[in-house]
Amino acid sequence: MTTTLLRGRLLSFLRAPLSLADSESYLYETDGGLLIKDGIIAAVGAYAEIKAKAPEDVSEIDHRPHLIMPGLIDMHLHFPQMQVIASYAANLLEWLNTYTFPEECRFVESAHAQRIATHFYDELIRHGTTTAVAYCSVHKTSADAYFAEAMRRNMRMVGGKVMMDRNAPQGLLDTPQMGYDETRQVIADWHGKGRNHVAITPRFAITSTPEQMEATAALAREFPDLHIQTHLSENHDEIKFTCELYPEAIDYTDIYDRYGLLGPKSLFGHAIHLSEREADAMSESGAVAVHCPTSNLFLGSGLFPLKALARREKPVRIGVATDIGGGSSYSMLRTMDEAYKIQQLLCERLNPLESYYYMTLGNAEALSLADKIGTLATGTDADLVVLNAAATPAMALKMEVVKTLPEELFLLQTMGDDRAIAETYVAGVAMKSGL
Repeated sequence: MTTTLLRGRLLSFLRAPLSLADSESYLYETDGGLLIKDGIIAAVGAYAEIKAKAPEDVSEIDHRPHLIMPGLIDMHLHFPQMQVIASYAANLLEWLNTYTFPEECRFVESAHAQRIATHFYDELIRHGTTTAVAYCSVHKTSADAYFAEAMRRNMRMVGGKVMMDRNAPQGLLDTPQMGYDETRQVIADWHGKGRNHVAITPRFAITSTPEQMEATAALAREFPDLHIQTHLSENHDEIKFTCELYPEAIDYTDIYDRYGLLGPKSLFGHAIHLSEREADAMSESGAVAVHCPTSNLFLGSGLFPLKALARREKPVRIGVATDIGGGSSYSMLRTMDEAYKIQQLLCERLNPLESYYYMTLGNAEALSLADKIGTLATGTDADLVVLNAAATPAMALKMEVVKTLPEELFLLQTMGDDRAIAETYVAGVAMKSGL
């Protein structure tokens, strides 16, 4: 049995913060101890107290003065789009057709999929992300590479083979039957193996015929505990085209609802332009709207009304994500910096406590995995990130005048990136130092 004691300042959320002054929403230890046994958090609290409980031969790592938090969680990104990031295009549909679809065709080759998977996980670790929810390509080879690499690194990851049978190049199309059969095989091969979670993944209604949506509905009925991920209401042209393809539907959200795809484990990327009826449907079903700020800005898709959705009489559950490669950074810190700016443009305020809640416990709750990840609670996975708010000369200079925890968090969010990640632990094992 391996036992490790980490020392540093500890921060972990207990619930969503109600305000910047809501210190009861989180645990904060200025000199904390975190005891890890076989990849699980065994004890957490003041260092002196935890040290007294630890075995005499415990391996101790001192991260002072850095901040130790639960590993960051990314709710929506595209594993095959690492070489699509930073591609110049006018809007979503042009970007998909010009860059994304041709690139994803390459993932039919297992060697290419395996190479990109290695780089993909390296970047997650480098940026302090310990769990992510990803779209693979339409090819089963891509899902195999994705989940094999997750197992190799013992990471808790969610992902799925994309299902798409129209409005894309021939090399990216399956059929309703093939999409169904291959998804079932991915589930059989990978779900529950290591820390893997398979998600049913129709790309979006534009690239799935009604027949394929029926196949997706069948999978959802057969595997009710699995996550479902797709895209919703990202761009006005996309919404118009989608509704033309499904004229019988009331609106975009209703298309998914008709196939039984709205539920508490349904993750809808973007969901920027929802009507009140759609927001009600999302709320009533428990479905999650996943905010992708850098992508929304990069593609000019719109400003996600995070605060407005959260405070509705029927609130919508919300997650946050990088959306690589429409998104422009692998960093959840950079992501929340852009989320903050979007709310500013909407005359709303997103305080730093809320940002870090979303990146950790909030996303874990949105994934229905808060019993495993997203906190420093005893019995949960020891997936952790160590943050250095003085990582660059400019940050160190600013830190000279930082007086409070929220000020430090906001500095990290505003100026931080992969350089601010001092270490990333996966199931208690230091990973970043091994890159």
